[in-house]
Amino acid sequence: MASGLPLEIDDLRVSVEGKPILRGVTLGVRQGEVHALMGPNGSGKSTLANTLAGHPRYEVTGGRVRLGEKDLLALSADERARAGLFLAFQYPVEVPGVTVASFIHAALKARGQDVPFVEFRRRLLEKIALLEWDPDIARRHLNEGFSGGERKRNEVLQMVMLEPKVAVLDETDTGLDVDSIKVVSGGVNSLRGENLGVLIITHYERILRYIEPDFVHVMFEGRIVRSGGREIVDRIERQGYDWVKEEVAAGRTGVS
Repeated sequence: MASGLPLEIDDLRVSVEGKPILRGVTLGVRQGEVHALMGPNGSGKSTLANTLAGHPRYEVTGGRVRLGEKDLLALSADERARAGLFLAFQYPVEVPGVTVASFIHAALKARGQDVPFVEFRRRLLEKIALLEWDPDIARRHLNEGFSGGERKRNEVLQMVMLEPKVAVLDETDTGLDVDSIKVVSGGVNSLRGENLGVLIITHYERILRYIEPDFVHVMFEGRIVRSGGREIVDRIERQGYDWVKEEVAAGRTGVS
């Protein structure tokens, strides 16, 4: 059961190089809930994720975002992470010279969790096994030489180790085969519970076969135009996004 409202987005408006992208997004993600944000390419989904993460390219022109009692937009990117926000990037970057284990250990320390190394090692190997991965991955440099699937799996490894309050997964299923989607979804589901709120941003419904959302939202032209339940995912699978465009043109938006 949902226990709080740590992430509250209210009438958020964002521009990139002077061009409006988000045109008034309102969305709340409580701990204990899984929300799916769907929409056609170019609708603004990744802009929302990058804005939440604090990417400097995205200019907030209106609205507010709160994480618990904190004004998220007033925090730096690292302060947002320490406050409990986690973003799994669509295209994770390489960090040569820094091992996976060192990176995660440093991230925990930065969040005030100075875990003894023996305990950290035990937890790390446990989570690597959960993701059906070779334990030698801990010694490899972060994302260097990783396949697309390994990069996404590594993002989920970081999430299950850091145990954030809210996790935003930006198209984590992009480029993954079915077996990798199952493994990544299993990692997300292992953390599912009253202490975690999840926002899954996706273009397709396939990851939602394995992570059952509590709420589904459709974004189109920078706005959330439809919210509801699983029936929205099923309709998108059957009809694509043409029905969304038709409903927007007819002025029929809102909660289904």
